[in-house]
Amino acid sequence: MSDVVVKTEDLGKMYKIGAVVDRSPTFRDSLVRAAQWPARVLRGEKKPKTEILWALQDVSFEVKRGQVLGVIGRNGAGKSTLLKILSRITEPSTGYARITGRVGSLLEVGTGFNQELTGRENIFLNGAILGMKRKEIAAKFDQIIDFSGVEQFIDTPVKRYSSGMYLRLAFSVAAHLEPEILVVDEVLAVGDADFQRKCLGKMSDVAEEGRTVLFVSHNMSAILRLTDESIVLEKGKMVYRAPTAEAVEYYMSSGFSQSSERRWKPEDLPASAAPFRPVSLRVIDPRGDVSDTVRSIEPVTVEMEYELDEPIQGLRVGIYLLTIQGELIFTSFDTDSGDVYEEFAIRQAGRYISRCQIPADFFNEGQYVLGVNASTFRVKRYFQDEHALTFSVDPMGAPGKQWPEVRLGSVRPRLNWVIEEQA
Repeated sequence: MSDVVVKTEDLGKMYKIGAVVDRSPTFRDSLVRAAQWPARVLRGEKKPKTEILWALQDVSFEVKRGQVLGVIGRNGAGKSTLLKILSRITEPSTGYARITGRVGSLLEVGTGFNQELTGRENIFLNGAILGMKRKEIAAKFDQIIDFSGVEQFIDTPVKRYSSGMYLRLAFSVAAHLEPEILVVDEVLAVGDADFQRKCLGKMSDVAEEGRTVLFVSHNMSAILRLTDESIVLEKGKMVYRAPTAEAVEYYMSSGFSQSSERRWKPEDLPASAAPFRPVSLRVIDPRGDVSDTVRSIEPVTVEMEYELDEPIQGLRVGIYLLTIQGELIFTSFDTDSGDVYEEFAIRQAGRYISRCQIPADFFNEGQYVLGVNASTFRVKRYFQDEHALTFSVDPMGAPGKQWPEVRLGSVRPRLNWVIEEQA
C-alpha cells in the first residue's frame, strides 16, 4: 500500500466575477427576457463583463500517511479553497486531488451540523458521514462530550448554541471520531485562550497517533509547534515547500517592503476598504529619516498615512508588532487614550497621519514585522494588512552587550537593577 494519502496534480479552481445569474423563476419569464434582448441591444445595453479569478492554479504536492502539513499564506492566497477541495466540498476546475481515507474537516464553526438536530444527533450524523458504525461512535461519545464541555446542552438543537459552544463541539467531533485525514482551517482563532491551548494539545495527540493532518493558520507559533513541513501559497500558487521553520521564515520574509516604508497602490485595496484608503506605513528614526534599520537604544516612530473619502464614526487605526517568526508582541490603536477617542469620535473626510513612538531600550536584536488595522470596534473592519513591512534592529549599546551571547526574547528592556550588599 502506498504511503501517499493526499496527492494533487495541477490543481486549479476558477471563479467568474461579474457573471450574470439567471434568476428567472419560470420558462415563460426566460422567453420574455429573450424576446426583449434585441430592444436592449438597440438601447445600447451590453452584457456585463465577466472577470476570471483563479483562486488556485497549478498546485501539485503529496502528503504521506501520518504527516502533519502546514498550509500558510496571506488572506486570499487560496488556503481555504484548497482545503474545501480536499474535503470534497467543492470541485476543482482543473487537475485532480486523490485522497485515500476518511476525511474529517473543520473549516468553519459548525461545519457539517444540521441546525435542527441536537448536539447528540449531530455527533452521530457526523460519524455516519465518515462511514463509522453506530457502536464506534458510541464508544467515543463520552470523550467528545467531556472535551467539548457542552454536556448540559447536548440534547438542545444546535441552532440555539452560541458560537463558542458550536466551536467546542465541532472541534471535539472532528478530533475524536478518528478520520484518517484531519483538515483544520484557522478555527482556533474563534475560541478563548484556554480552549485554544486545549485544541492545540489535542491536535498534538492526533499527530502523535500517526494520523495525517493538514493545518491552516495565521498563528506561526502553532504552525511551528504542530507541523513538520509546510507549503506556502501566494495568489493561488504554491511558491515554496520546506521544513516548517524554513517555510515560516520564507513566508515572513517574502513580499514585504524592505525600505521600512510601505505604499499601497489603488489596485492593492479591496473595495470593502472604502471610504478608508491607506497611503503608506513607515518607520522613522530619531533623525527623522525613514530607515530599514533602527537602534535598540533609540526611540522608533511609526507613521500610518491614510485618506477618508467620507466621515467614519468610531474609527481606530492601529499596528501589530510581530517577530519574524510571526509571534505577536503587542497591538496598539491611535484611540487607546480615552481623551483622543472622544476627540475623534467622528473622523471627518480628509487626509490623516496616525503616529506613535516605541520607546528606546525596547527591542532585542533581529527582524520585526509591522501589520496595520483600520476598523470600527465590532462594526466593521475596513482594512488589514497583517504583514505590511519588516525592519531590523541593531543592538549596539543595548543592555548586556558586554557578554557575547544571544539574549533570548523579543524585547530587551533596560531595567533598573539595584545590588545591595548585606552586612
